[in-house]
Formats: sequence, structure tokens, C-alpha cells
Amino acid sequence: MRAHVLVAEDDARQAEVVRRYLEAGGYRASVVHGGRDAIDQVRQARPDLVILDVMMPQLNGVEVCRVLRRESNVPVLMLTARRDEDNLLRGLDAGADDYLIKPYNPRELMARVRTMLRRSQWAPAEPDAELRVGEIVVDVRGRHVTSGGRRVDCTPGEFEILAAMAAAPDRVFTRAQLLERARGFEAAATDRTVDMHVMRLRRKIEPNPRRPAYLLTVYGIGYKLTDGSR
Repeated sequence: MRAHVLVAEDDARQAEVVRRYLEAGGYRASVVHGGRDAIDQVRQARPDLVILDVMMPQLNGVEVCRVLRRESNVPVLMLTARRDEDNLLRGLDAGADDYLIKPYNPRELMARVRTMLRRSQWAPAEPDAELRVGEIVVDVRGRHVTSGGRRVDCTPGEFEILAAMAAAPDRVFTRAQLLERARGFEAAATDRTVDMHVMRLRRKIEPNPRRPAYLLTVYGIGYKLTDGSR
């Protein structure tokens, strides 16, 4: 059965280009041009992934993403212009899983689509699952971490941040999103607290903390956890 991808893009020409690439890649694609139409289509068709432009009539992409996150766990790939960094941050905080900045290469878009669909298909179904990202293993039930087979001692806040990122490899998390995880254990946590957690985690899990391979900074946005292959 082919995966269904919904494209919500107000630029009809751009939407058609994306639709053709998706169908050539073996996916079933449908297109809407407005925010409310996107919400209606998700409710009716239950797509496997949504490609969501930030700037749309009716409701913008950030508002649409907030609605979708209240009702669904469908993966959301947000498209934004370089000048819309504030909207991008709001979109990630609203629950978007990944983003692309316009203009983008359609091949990169397709690579993101494949990765997000694979990630959602194989996402751990149980909260006590063992999360593995490259050499890093997070045992959620046992609440312990290993890196390269070596046991790593984490504070509760560090563990929650690392577990959140390990559950969604390559997803970019804003500081605000990670702060929500840390605040469950640290009532006075701030954005600076997140940066300190990341710095300490790098010392614990990275072969070379000065040149991190796993816990990467996405400048102007936040952090992501990768398998170290790039």
C-alpha cells in the first residue's frame, strides 16, 4: 500500500511540482491550498505525512500545525522562506517534525519524506522501548544510557532531554521543546539550562565533545541527535 502525502501549499505551481515528485517516487499525493482545507483533509483522509507551507490563506501553517497536534500524530514537514525564521521556530514549537527552507532542492525534499515516513513507521510503540541512535542507547524503562557500550550517568534532566531526541533521530528540537522535558525535574529550568545540559551530555556521549558527531547544534533553532554518520 502506497503512503499518502498531503501537500498544503498556496503556490499552485510549486504544489504541482511537489505532487509530481511524490508520485514519481511511488507515493500517493493530494494537494490543498489553504489552512482550513489542510485540516479538513487530514481529518477525512488521514494521510501518512503532511508537507505544510507556513504562509497560507485561511490559517497559516503554524496555526494548522497546532490544530493537527491536538488531534493527530501525523508527521509534519514545514516549508518556510529564509526570512520567516520566527515562524519556523513557532512551527517547531507547535509540533512540526522537520523543516525545509525555500528555495529547496526537490531531491532533498524527497529524502526528508522518505526519512520521516520510515521514522514514523518504525517509531517505538511502547514507552519503555530501548532507543538506539548510532552508538547511543537509551533504556527508557531502566533509565540508563550507554555510548559505544560504555555506561553513561545522566541527571534526570539530561536523561529526559536525551530520551526525547533519541525517540526522533534527526528531528530538530527547539530549546523551548527540550525545556518542557527538563522542567519536569527542574522547576527553575531556562533556555540556558538546556544549553548546559547539552554541553554536559556532549562530554558524556561524544568521542570528541569539541567536535560533536551525535548531539548537533542547528544554529538559530536548537539541537538534534544523529547517528554520527554525517
